[in-house]
Amino acid sequence: MEKIGFIGLGRMGLPMAANLVRGNYPVWGFDTDDHQLEQAGQKGCTLCSSVSAVVEIADIVITMLPNSKSVEDVYLSSDSGIFHHGDKDMLVMDMSTVSPATTDLVAAEAAARQIEFLDAPVGRLASHADAGESLFMVGGSEKGFKRVEPLLALMGSDIFLCGGAGAGTRTKLVNNFLAISYCQMNAEALSLMETFGLNLEKTLDVLYGTTATNGQLKVAWPAKVLSGDTSPGFTIDLAHKDLSLVVQAANDQSLSMPMAAAAREAFSLARRRGFGLKDFSAMLEQHCDLHSLDTPRRHKD
Repeated sequence: MEKIGFIGLGRMGLPMAANLVRGNYPVWGFDTDDHQLEQAGQKGCTLCSSVSAVVEIADIVITMLPNSKSVEDVYLSSDSGIFHHGDKDMLVMDMSTVSPATTDLVAAEAAARQIEFLDAPVGRLASHADAGESLFMVGGSEKGFKRVEPLLALMGSDIFLCGGAGAGTRTKLVNNFLAISYCQMNAEALSLMETFGLNLEKTLDVLYGTTATNGQLKVAWPAKVLSGDTSPGFTIDLAHKDLSLVVQAANDQSLSMPMAAAAREAFSLARRRGFGLKDFSAMLEQHCDLHSLDTPRRHKD
């Protein structure tokens, strides 16, 4: 059985590593946060003191990191990076949500060193990671995909090979543009409903029966902001980061995306007003607060 290294044991990475342990894979983990590292040890991971310590042991190295800079540092650092310590028999898989430029840079360096590289960003929320029900958008070779598919099956329920290296990252940006932007559109729509004095349940019945509905409004929001729960599954801060990646990637392609730019500015305002650490469904709460409206809530039976 292949030895797995897992670098980045935060809110998403920790349960994924734990799912691999439950699947009887030996996992060596590292995180810069000592508390997260301790939690990983309690879940059965062997703890490492550095990136290099993970790489020297593992056959497959998985990374789940917060941003593009972190990914570039962890992979490309001239003295402590993954590639500096790795060899051509190793496979590396980055599950972070980063810019296409970063993924392309890492993929090119991997190819130059004859190291198999996959980008496999994650769809769905931390609660899905806990349950092993994440969705993975994978970019890379068929050979590499087959090698990691058993691991992905332990961490998720839906796995898609989207194309060559970089295709996973780009698919994630397309997905997150829609998923995040819906939050602002829904917030405005339900704020308008509130100013009209309409009943939430009756309005939702209509919206759910037309093409106006969307996954946020029908699936996510009833369990979150409409029930008064804005504890973070995916924060407004992270949503803003992803929309910034979308806008920058579109600019790099000379593609006009006015809706993405408008949504990003709405999330910028929410962060400015102190909502950044709340769940991204709290865009409804933020928009209602901005206009001195009561936030619509579903009545519990």
